[in-house]
Amino acid sequence: MLDVPPMPLVVREGVFDAWSWCKSDVLEWRRPVGSSASAFASTSSTVQGQNPADLVFVMREECSFLPRELARLHAFGYGLDAELALAPYAIDDATDLLYEHDTRPGEVFWLAAGTLDALVWGLHDWVHFHNHGPFDEPAMTELQCDLVALAWLRLNAPRIGLTEAALDDVAHSLATLSRKRFADEEVTSPVADLDALFLGPYPSRL
Repeated sequence: MLDVPPMPLVVREGVFDAWSWCKSDVLEWRRPVGSSASAFASTSSTVQGQNPADLVFVMREECSFLPRELARLHAFGYGLDAELALAPYAIDDATDLLYEHDTRPGEVFWLAAGTLDALVWGLHDWVHFHNHGPFDEPAMTELQCDLVALAWLRLNAPRIGLTEAALDDVAHSLATLSRKRFADEEVTSPVADLDALFLGPYPSRL
């Protein structure tokens, strides 16, 4: 069980239309049976810019308003049978639908993530599930979710088995992705040095 407490909004008002509409508390995370925690201490795996294939939100029971598929088609090594999971393409749908149906994410999902990349993006998506944004400003929206996900990762680092070097690698990777998002959107980042932002403590208002 990972501690994922509510975190303050640091981007300007209006980027999210319902920040902390649902208070986050804990996230149940599982690795494949027989997998080693030592893989999470490695600094050799750069966090990529999209959800990896081994990130799966497995349903505790069928949730009829969410797109779903058999979990065992996506999550391997968990002994799954008839359990369902959020369809891999439906992260954005889930963000909107959980909010619309006023449904706590923790009552619906546990997270299957066998790599550090998958765990980072699982935490990132968990931020989205608890803090609704219309996604009118993608780079700012993603910056906020990255910062919270990184704060949760640091909070749980001893439990996960993460080294300081691995955390720094994640921070640099997220800063690089954030720079690209702002460049692609052709808008200015709220801070000049994104690496310093991600490497430092959780910030106050940007």
